[in-house]
Amino acid sequence: MSEKSSINWRERLSSPLTWHGVAFSVLLIVMAVLATRFALDWMAVSSGSSNALAGKQVELKAMEMQTAPLRGLDKGVAHSREQIGYFYENRIPANYSSFATRIGDLEVKSGVRVTRIGYSQGKPGPDLTEIFLDANLIADYPQIMHFVNSLERDKIFFVVRQMNLTGQQGGLVNLRLQVSTWMRNAAAAASGLPQASPGHQPQNAPPAETPASPAGASPAGAGEGE
Repeated sequence: MSEKSSINWRERLSSPLTWHGVAFSVLLIVMAVLATRFALDWMAVSSGSSNALAGKQVELKAMEMQTAPLRGLDKGVAHSREQIGYFYENRIPANYSSFATRIGDLEVKSGVRVTRIGYSQGKPGPDLTEIFLDANLIADYPQIMHFVNSLERDKIFFVVRQMNLTGQQGGLVNLRLQVSTWMRNAAAAASGLPQASPGHQPQNAPPAETPASPAGASPAGAGEGE
């Protein structure tokens, strides 16, 4: 029996079918190991991809929040340019005569008397040049306040820089008023107005051209009156 069993085992070991079965078993084991490793690697890659995707989404959201204020900026710039153009066209005096005559009109309407007024100009800016007005007025207090309020609300852009009450006689108030307006650089250069003093105080020298003053108004650039 033992000899027959030994012969059978030898025959089986020498049989190609046996070695094919062994090879198939080994390949099956290798495939199982590789499949397990692939599954583990796939899970790790999927987890990393999800984390990377979430990170990119957070970065994208942050960039959207940062750029939100810039959306529509081109339209805002165009609108601002339109507003600036409208302001220059409607509230900046075209020449010296336009605002000097307007001062005379407000003088008549308010009932004040301008005893002295002088004009000068500052250094030109990128587009506009500041024009300084330095005037002395005399009237009762309500008339002076009416003049100042009308000046501030006028269509021409006036800015009251300083007001100083210098005295009162017989119920009349004497006021020194310093005001600024602006003209385009070319108009200011053509106006002939003198340059402001280093302290930016208007000089009292008369300009090259003085418009005819309304009735009751003193000429621009005149000295102390009456």
